[in-house]
Amino acid sequence: MKAINTSRLAMIAVVAAGSLGLAACNNKADDATEQQADAVEQSSDSAADAMRDQADQMTGAASEAVDEKADAVQAAGEAKSDALEEKADRIKEQH
Repeated sequence: MKAINTSRLAMIAVVAAGSLGLAACNNKADDATEQQADAVEQSSDSAADAMRDQADQMTGAASEAVDEKADAVQAAGEAKSDALEEKADRIKEQH
C-alpha cells in the first residue's frame, strides 16, 4: 500500500511541476521551460530513488513490483522532461 501511495505522489509531483512550467511561460519562456524540465526530471528521479529504497527493504514479487513502478515513474519523468525541453527549443526558434 505504501508503494502505491509513493508512486501516486511521484506522478502528482510530475504533473504539478509540468503545470507550473506552463504557467511560467511569459518573458524568457524558453529558460523557464528548460528549468521546469530539469525540475520535473529531478523530482521523478528522487521519487524513483525513494521507491527503490523501499523495494530494497522487501523481498520477492513485492520488491520487483515496487522496483518496476520506480522505473515507470522515472521513465514518465524523463518523457515529460524531454517534452518540455522540446517545447523550449520550439520557443527559441520562434524568437
